[in-house]
Amino acid sequence: MRWSGQELGVENDAALPGLVKLNNLVRSVQTPEFAGITFHEVLAKSALNKVPGQMRIPLEWTVNPYRGCSHACAYCFARPTHTYLDLDGGDDFDRQIIVKVNVAEVLRKELGRPSWQRHPVALGTNTDPYQRAEGRYSLMPGIIGALAESGTPLSILTKGTLLRRDLGLLADAATRVPVDIAMSIAVYDDELQQSVEPGTPSTTARLATVTAVRNAGLDCTVFMMPILPFLTDTKAHLDEAMGRAKAAGATGVAHSALHLKPGVKEWFMLWLEREHPELVPRYRAMYRTTYGPKEYREWLAERVRPIQRAHGLDRIRTSPATGGVLSQADPEPTLF
Repeated sequence: MRWSGQELGVENDAALPGLVKLNNLVRSVQTPEFAGITFHEVLAKSALNKVPGQMRIPLEWTVNPYRGCSHACAYCFARPTHTYLDLDGGDDFDRQIIVKVNVAEVLRKELGRPSWQRHPVALGTNTDPYQRAEGRYSLMPGIIGALAESGTPLSILTKGTLLRRDLGLLADAATRVPVDIAMSIAVYDDELQQSVEPGTPSTTARLATVTAVRNAGLDCTVFMMPILPFLTDTKAHLDEAMGRAKAAGATGVAHSALHLKPGVKEWFMLWLEREHPELVPRYRAMYRTTYGPKEYREWLAERVRPIQRAHGLDRIRTSPATGGVLSQADPEPTLF
């Protein structure tokens, strides 16, 4: 989509120096509807991304229509991906959004190559494909259509309630290829949720989206990730989270503890110092490494397991077809 009153090829004097150098930058756009956010529209040279073998995720290929994310989650693991072209992984990640305006067209060409073997493709493993910008650029319908028409399985992980717009497309796609959908809902305390992830839809709105996915005939897992030590790891919070996810129709809940790699840790700790200074010493002691103490992760798993089981949400299954959580299209699950 093109913004009214803008012309292609017009260089924005306010564009960041690194982006101006790009030979695929179309323009940089600001609009009152997205106060404080600049969209840098680029023409993508490729759409499919091969996931490095050392990554800790069970998939090989991804598509990322956006870089940066207005959800502004303090803990977002993707922040370091923004540190090229003079962008930082802090405020720039939240406010300087790269938009691959031609991503669906490029993807369709790549999927049409004789060499493409219809490997599963994941959306939402880096930055959210249903962040607010998607409401204006509408890149996902073309991506979903290209994948389904090529016979390529797909999975989606999102915090965005805009997913509901495309449920008809996804239900149709699921008649042709495996489709796995997961909603990321980590925090069930409204005040904390708006503090640590201020650009996201509310927990209630996301749970309503889980229900909408189920009503469309699709499975939907809730990703309770990350669980924040000393903030969302109490039995009361975990029990409320599981209960609300179950009531919304979730077919399972996946969970993991917070991890803070370099480039994320610094930004998260700024938030913690501002909002919960009393926890700073405890976090500094815990997060000497990216994943924190093994003992804490084992303790958390032991705490979550009976609560998860009590709500009937413990049989989280991975899809051999997509690498995501199991959909109705997959007959032979593998348990986590």
